[in-house]
Amino acid sequence: MLIAIFRQFFLLGCMSFGGPAAHLGYFKRHFVDSLNWLTNTRYAQLISLSQALPGPGSSQVSFAIGVERAGVLGGIAAFVGFTLPSFLIMVLLAVSAHQFDAVYFAIIAGLKLFAVVIVADATLSMAKSFCTSAALKLLAVMSTLALVLFPMMGTQIAILITAATVGAIWPLLKLGTATENVGSTKSNINWIALGLFALLLGVSFIPLGQEFALFSPFYQAGAMVFGGGHVVLPVLQAGVPALSDDQFLSAYASAQAVPGPMFTIATYLGAQLTTEQPLVGAFIATLLIFMPGFLLILAFQKSWINLANKPRFASSIAALNAVVVGFLAAALYSPIWTSAVHNLWQVALVIIAFAWLRFKKPPIWWLLALFIAVGLLQHYLPSL
Repeated sequence: MLIAIFRQFFLLGCMSFGGPAAHLGYFKRHFVDSLNWLTNTRYAQLISLSQALPGPGSSQVSFAIGVERAGVLGGIAAFVGFTLPSFLIMVLLAVSAHQFDAVYFAIIAGLKLFAVVIVADATLSMAKSFCTSAALKLLAVMSTLALVLFPMMGTQIAILITAATVGAIWPLLKLGTATENVGSTKSNINWIALGLFALLLGVSFIPLGQEFALFSPFYQAGAMVFGGGHVVLPVLQAGVPALSDDQFLSAYASAQAVPGPMFTIATYLGAQLTTEQPLVGAFIATLLIFMPGFLLILAFQKSWINLANKPRFASSIAALNAVVVGFLAAALYSPIWTSAVHNLWQVALVIIAFAWLRFKKPPIWWLLALFIAVGLLQHYLPSL
């Protein structure tokens, strides 16, 4: 079972380009639609839990899927499988990115176009699953507009709180009352995981030497950042002043270019912090930034599922999932579309590739190869 979990997530880790938004679409297509490892309802519950907690959202969902299949060891197998390809590539880039220069960034330009197609597909797929009523569609549209007009972390948090409140007050799902008391006699919170999370967070603020101070910001970022890889970069930049702006920007560009979780930004930065032992630094930083999010998943996964059986709480989850679709749509516009599409032929290419993916469902690596080729053509034929 563990080998099967590792294998499935490793394969996804090798091709999951496009960031957290696209990853959720990959997971749904693969684990819900194809393998039937969990239902649409359970998957929606795991997404809402990841959105309510700090940490790497898509990686938390992958970890939770592994826990659903085979307990904590299953979660670890899922994490290692999904993260290993990105980890290895990021270490390589951290050590030798300066040797790639313009060609490397040309490939990134092509992969940004690839991300537009993947995130658009994920947004549409999740909208069909989670926006099943007029009220839920309205919540998704309103959250998109709010984030486009006011693209701040405070806006995202305010939307999540508002959506959860609206769902609790105004039932958005037609559920029977028979489930109202399911799980009500037992919280099922994993207090050991929650206590370890809090203990490590407290220790991370204690001055225990220079080397400890270099890496403690990675745990702090993983414990306190909502919004995923796009948000964690400025937090780490403030917490790790030993690295230059160029190193941080290279880390972000590399995370955009490789498959897998964007939190492997920490892998690149950890390798840069310990140039004499880059693999050790990369491993420590990666482990620390992912650990708090996984501890929180272990702490609340069972209690969240029990609470989800209660009509008002289930309605709140439905509202949260609807606004998550809005978040994906806003991310599709900015930064994904605005940073990738700059002329009419790119617009046409994205539309054609999106239609090809939706109607013909080609292997993802075909699209990946296509857009890498496009990036290289733009580099060698700049008139395009």
